[in-house]
Amino acid sequence: MEGVDYWERLRRLNLMSLQRRRQRYALIHAWKIYHGLVPDSTGMRQDFDSEGRLGVQLKNPPKYISKADTKRANHLFASFGVQAYSLWNKLPAKVNSCSTLDSFKSALGVFLDSFHDCPPVRGYPVIGNDFVMANQKV
Repeated sequence: MEGVDYWERLRRLNLMSLQRRRQRYALIHAWKIYHGLVPDSTGMRQDFDSEGRLGVQLKNPPKYISKADTKRANHLFASFGVQAYSLWNKLPAKVNSCSTLDSFKSALGVFLDSFHDCPPVRGYPVIGNDFVMANQKV
């Protein structure tokens, strides 16, 4: 596999990028919080709203921090709470409304596979638009 770029190696090995795997994990963990399968240390469970036409949504995203406090803002935007809110609300109802973990993982896999998995890597051009990468900040 020498001479093959990162994305081609991932494609040949049928793997997701590290960033996509982290995001998938965050979504699965958020689903588990919603269904009470894991402790909710973030207070996220109270923010789920299943009344809307978009399926289960997180209704109160974390508060915004001023751009002047860049270091604090970078840590906040990289936190599980912010990432999970941002990613969860981008899922369609047929994915976020699944009632079993296996059906959620399956639907999530199909949904994620419909987007390019080309995260920004220093020194490489960004290829396509990835729903998970685009507009990460809440």
